[in-house]
Amino acid sequence: MTLAGIRVLELGEMVSAPYATKLMADLGADVIKVEPPTGDRARYRGPFRGEVDLDASGLFLGVNTNKRSVVVVDGADLEPLIAEADILVTNFSTARLAALGIDLDALHAARPRLVICSITPFGLTGPYAGFVAEEITVSHAGGWAYQCPGASPEDDQPPLKVFGHQTGFQSGMAAAMVSLAAFDKAEHTGIGDLIDFSAMAHTVGMLEAAFIAGSYTGDNPSRLGSRLLQPWGIFPCLDGLVFLVCVEQDQWSRLVEFMGRPEWTEMGLFDTNELRGDNEDLLSLYISEWTAQHTVDELWREGQARRICFAPVQTMADMQGQPHLEERGFVVEVEHPVAGSIAHLGAPFVDSERRWGPLRPAPVLDPEARPRFGPVRAAPSSPGRSRPGPSGDSRPLEGVRVLDLSWVWAGPYCGMHLGFLGAEVIKIESAQRPGLGRRLAIYPPDVEPSLNASAYFNQWDQGKLSCELDLSEPSSIRIIEQLVADSDVVLENFATGVMDRLGLSYERLSAINPEIIVASISGYGSTGPLASFMGYGPTTGPLSGLTSLTGYAGGQPRELGIAVGDPTAGITAGFAIAASLVSRRATGRGAYVDVSLWEGTASNAIEGWMAHVLTGTQPDRMGNRDESMAPHNCYRALGDDEWVSIACADETQWRALAEVIGSGLGDDARFVDRAGRKQHEDELDALITQWTRTHDRWLITEALQAVGVPAFASMRPLDLLVD
Repeated sequence: MTLAGIRVLELGEMVSAPYATKLMADLGADVIKVEPPTGDRARYRGPFRGEVDLDASGLFLGVNTNKRSVVVVDGADLEPLIAEADILVTNFSTARLAALGIDLDALHAARPRLVICSITPFGLTGPYAGFVAEEITVSHAGGWAYQCPGASPEDDQPPLKVFGHQTGFQSGMAAAMVSLAAFDKAEHTGIGDLIDFSAMAHTVGMLEAAFIAGSYTGDNPSRLGSRLLQPWGIFPCLDGLVFLVCVEQDQWSRLVEFMGRPEWTEMGLFDTNELRGDNEDLLSLYISEWTAQHTVDELWREGQARRICFAPVQTMADMQGQPHLEERGFVVEVEHPVAGSIAHLGAPFVDSERRWGPLRPAPVLDPEARPRFGPVRAAPSSPGRSRPGPSGDSRPLEGVRVLDLSWVWAGPYCGMHLGFLGAEVIKIESAQRPGLGRRLAIYPPDVEPSLNASAYFNQWDQGKLSCELDLSEPSSIRIIEQLVADSDVVLENFATGVMDRLGLSYERLSAINPEIIVASISGYGSTGPLASFMGYGPTTGPLSGLTSLTGYAGGQPRELGIAVGDPTAGITAGFAIAASLVSRRATGRGAYVDVSLWEGTASNAIEGWMAHVLTGTQPDRMGNRDESMAPHNCYRALGDDEWVSIACADETQWRALAEVIGSGLGDDARFVDRAGRKQHEDELDALITQWTRTHDRWLITEALQAVGVPAFASMRPLDLLVD
């Protein structure tokens, strides 16, 4: 696939908008990044090999490959760039855009063909539209942090932000998907779109079973308590830590055999998932005693050979040396004029033409640079089969038919979003083997349990049609082939090799329909030495290194609160499908997209990865704190397990916070500047906690947001349900 010839203008900083446009640039779009004379904030973020260098910040280098940069002082310089753009992506606030002379509604009216995507913490409308936010703000406001670290016994510890800018990366990928879908519609109709993307809303949509459990049962899941499935967790080994999850009963049976059928497995306490959940502490103790006698690699490889889902808890150094990632081209060398040769994380998916790649390094900051787009490009028309296109007032993917053979979460999540964008999604199901989503026991209290009543299935498969087929029957395969002939997309997340064994390989499907786009989602991808390994969403935190980076200061690596690999891979597949639809309009060719849960999640670990390749180390686990900002934490508020996040990114915000808290905080010599606040962070957090724990979290949020300080309550599922 290729996005060559598409012109993208980025008014962005840090992660969400730059990551969205990086994804397009790496597929060939011409992206011009607009920066102020002082540069993108990410240029100051690091990590650095040595002294601070605005052209050598690891975060900036990682999210800005293949772009050109222009320094803009006033809005007049933007006019010719906007006039030549097909897509405009921004995460600037409304006030910052206004200072550049930009009103998004007016711009949309004046340039109706332009696709405009605004990514903001809370959206452009609603009571939080003017709120300021950092990554920690969105993580807690969107409810993710309240679920992290997951099944924790430490009720005195606060909800936990996952390492790095995870909501920024997630929002960037999803915004890129929607922008390309809208662009494909604009190519057909001449009518673009104004996309109002809320990072908070997107984060809420990733909360696995937590939000839907609140909606269906009235429960209020949190980082405390037990998992639905057992065993599930991180266990000690001779040389490190290993993650283990048994999703199906037969996997538990195979684990028992692998362990040599020890006596304790015959006690009757662990025969069913329900019993294992009731006796979780004892189960974890027994399994820990067994895993502690083995190496990580032994359990990972031998367990996988027995189809038991083990995965190592890897550091960045562990991940760099993985032959599987190297063979799939996930790690690529990029030569930068200032930073030198750096190993970058590559594509979050592999496509059949292997067009992806950071061929050019991130741009240096050049106040004299005045780049221009190339000549205005005529809209391409596909030489292949035409499909009914959307009308000007329709959703972007109306007229697209998706054949959804996926189950559980990653694939259904992708199909759900394609449906939200207007695609007709036909879900293929089997009565002989109902999907796990239909079988998870999350039901309203007054509804009889059934395959049609599970909240999990009803959430991730809303808006779809359903067709029951037994894929072991040749007649069902013939029906699939008939559907493929009149479809645009086939989506599947079977284990690697299953589609081939069913006679539904990409080669077969593309022979039926040369324009078909096939998106395959699996744990490790369909190629490489570990392609046969099984992988669920929870394994990708450990595999990607994010688990090793996430945790309370001085503590062990912790899980990420949600099975982040699933929604990440789902949205990655959605982006790849949207990009393939755009490319197909120009080329008439379909595509095969190979999405790996591991690579999709690891792509969001850029900060940890860059720290490793630039400094030889990776950041310490630090809870809700930040490497440079202080204060930056989640503080206990008045009430039972109620918390509020507070962050100060600059001196103005610090002075405003100190003024609201009072008690001479702003006059304390220890906190006069950022360096002092970091040096005395324990004392500072203690003083802030003295204030927050006597106030309601919403009063704190409102008081601090009123003076421009990023703050928000740490949201629980039932909070979100009525927000």
